[in-house]
Amino acid sequence: MLLEGISTDPNQRIAGLPLMSEQECKLVLTDWNNTRQDYPSGKCVHELFEAQVESTPNAIALVFKDEELSYAELNAKANRLAHQLVSLGVGPEVLAGVCLERSIEMVVALLAILKAGGAYLPLDPDYPKERLSFMLKDSQAAAVVTQKHLEGRLPQHRARRVYIDTLDCDTYPDSDAIAQPYHLAYVIYTSGSTGRPKGVMIEHRCLVNYIEAAARLYRLQPEDRILQFASISFDVSVREIFMSLTSGATLVLCPDPRMDAERFFSSCRGWRITLLSLPTAYWHGLANAIDSEGLQVEQSLRLISAGGEKMLADRLAVWRRAAPHLRLINSYGPTETTVSATAWEAPHDCEMPAPIPIGRPLANTTVYILDLYLNPVPIGVPGEIHIGGAGLARGYLNRPELTTQKFIRNPFSDDPEARLYKTGDLARYLGDGNIEFLGRIDTQVKIRGFRIELGEIEAVLMQHRAVGEAVVIATDTARGDKRLVAYVVNHEDASPSELHSFLKDKLPEYMLPSAIVVLDRLPISPNGKLDRQALPAPEYRSEEAFVAPQTPTEETLAAIWAQVLKLDQIGIHDNFFDLGGHSLLATQVISRVRAAFDIDLPLHALFEGPTIRDLAAAIISHANPGKHAIRRLPRTGAEQVFPLSLAQQRLWFIQQLELGNGTYRLS
Repeated sequence: MLLEGISTDPNQRIAGLPLMSEQECKLVLTDWNNTRQDYPSGKCVHELFEAQVESTPNAIALVFKDEELSYAELNAKANRLAHQLVSLGVGPEVLAGVCLERSIEMVVALLAILKAGGAYLPLDPDYPKERLSFMLKDSQAAAVVTQKHLEGRLPQHRARRVYIDTLDCDTYPDSDAIAQPYHLAYVIYTSGSTGRPKGVMIEHRCLVNYIEAAARLYRLQPEDRILQFASISFDVSVREIFMSLTSGATLVLCPDPRMDAERFFSSCRGWRITLLSLPTAYWHGLANAIDSEGLQVEQSLRLISAGGEKMLADRLAVWRRAAPHLRLINSYGPTETTVSATAWEAPHDCEMPAPIPIGRPLANTTVYILDLYLNPVPIGVPGEIHIGGAGLARGYLNRPELTTQKFIRNPFSDDPEARLYKTGDLARYLGDGNIEFLGRIDTQVKIRGFRIELGEIEAVLMQHRAVGEAVVIATDTARGDKRLVAYVVNHEDASPSELHSFLKDKLPEYMLPSAIVVLDRLPISPNGKLDRQALPAPEYRSEEAFVAPQTPTEETLAAIWAQVLKLDQIGIHDNFFDLGGHSLLATQVISRVRAAFDIDLPLHALFEGPTIRDLAAAIISHANPGKHAIRRLPRTGAEQVFPLSLAQQRLWFIQQLELGNGTYRLS
């Protein structure tokens, strides 16, 4: 093809020479992007929810711990809060913040803002005040729905605060405000390479197209019970919440997503979960636990969708062996394209491909792999992913230059308004039309499912008075996961712990480097550029003086930490997170502690006491029989009836469905 192009027009620029036949070009541009499907483009998301309320008013819509709401009850609560928000000026194209802990009220607030005609802005109460302040100022939110006990975590701002836990909703009549499909549904802030987070604007029609496409892909049924696992600050929560509430399914809020594998599987069994959406890193961790601890996957669970990072073939094989009945889906898509743009389902009856593809475009989505000159690349040749279609975001809030740079005109469409989003992701087509993800063309990374611009961390570090130069990289560990490592040229001898505290006041937890290395100067290559290969490997060690374990409990804990963190020596005052630990590794520690000490220690114990000495004290406290012993009830007669445990009730219920079956029988 190249030689033919040269002979046809020898004066043509090399970049313009053809590499593909017309047939192959049609295949990658047209045939593999033939995704058109009807969807209710004239509807808003809350209108789809209201239609479901009309259809199944008494069905259970929402479950959180011991609370549950029917579709009618959830709708009534959201309507009444919506009326209050309208009185505060919330309406079309007006943003309202949601600063709430995971709760029934959180979902009520999201629906209420949409019903008021506005768009919701997630404000994680665990974010630093400085970051929340920027988001409120940049978005010009008119109101913030929050709780009284979170008041101290919010910065001062002109936005009116609505305390949902003290609101007398009964004083407001039901009211449905009107929004249009082209109005904003939500704005989610993502990491920005300049040190300034950017708000991605998603309209109702984008969200409606996506949840309709996802519901078809997952074959959603009203009998499904969907776990709400992700923070609302991340767009996977959009799939979990609105796909469930517009299909008649039951949404179960996970009280604490930071669970170890054993507790997670046990909880899903108790909640009767049928569908999960998980970050790939967490999904990998569950596979490791299945493989090493022999954990069983509940038969009621029928589908798991994972996304956010590369899916590993060996972990997928573990899931397939452990749960051959499961549908396993690998999804891909940046926030700018409404949750997901492609999906691939693992086959049941053949070997897993390696590497695992990210699949094909979803309904009404187009995916092109292009070179620097926006020419399609041949099958097997790397290029940048460009995404178009119904799910494309409006752009970035208050960032017109960046919007113009990243959202370009679609050269393959006859519609002059059609655009493509330049993802910055490298990929290539496989021969069957599936896409293989290859990595990034810039410094953006995904770690444990979080999208991070390394430049933002570098920019914040440079704000410290002692830092002259800074560079942040993502490095692979011996365990196969990624960690952030910061390298700084320090002019005033600021300690790594001081720099870490500085970052902690400005960045969310998932953006904090696991190690900060102080250098006299950054290594430079012969051509004058930063030599990343010459950056020294970090040494994960505490700044505390080493004190050896002094009790059998501390010795056991130190051995567990050494195994999980891949370190040779652990002192009793060393901080787990200073040694490179993170939330996923914390779940492994708690799981091994449970096995070693035969106690049910909660995960938050490690976060509250992140040293060997603190954790040993927590173990002793939980093992104290005077404090935690089970009380024995006196037996006053052979006919006395004792209440069944939840596990016993569940077994009894299952037995009634098939009387005479001896599956559950003790001798």
